[in-house]
Amino acid sequence: MNKYLIVSLFIFALSGIANAQIGNRDPGVPDHTPMMNSTWEAIDKMMYKVTYEGSKKIYTPSYPPPLKALENKVVTLPGYLVPLNSGRNHKVFMLSVLPVMQCQFCGSNGIPPMVEIFMKDGTVKFTDEPIKVKGKMKFNPKPLEGNSEIQIIDAVLIK
Repeated sequence: MNKYLIVSLFIFALSGIANAQIGNRDPGVPDHTPMMNSTWEAIDKMMYKVTYEGSKKIYTPSYPPPLKALENKVVTLPGYLVPLNSGRNHKVFMLSVLPVMQCQFCGSNGIPPMVEIFMKDGTVKFTDEPIKVKGKMKFNPKPLEGNSEIQIIDAVLIK
């Protein structure tokens, strides 16, 4: 009888912990919902063509028609700021469809879509809350030299 009581209490305690982690969200914790919209969906379709130079693999970005149609167009993107440099204010940064803090096992199920943002004027203060920017989408002609394949230039923060 004591064994059953102990096992029952243990299961009850575990179910309470699981409920606290899943069901009862703290209103002070940001909602880490993906910021997916039609522009992000197009960005997410980008693939890489793999070629070889000897034994070295070369990855070249391939832009499908829905994404290619956005080149040189002004787009609006909601997302999460990912700093490229330390500091409070950022003029150039990455924007992700998911917050970095959510990426506990980043890369195990693919990397979330990201674009490089170049602000037109001023800077954006770091936040873990979602932001929204508007600017012209460009494809970087030399992404293998260290910058993102997709960039938003002359970006402005939308409040």
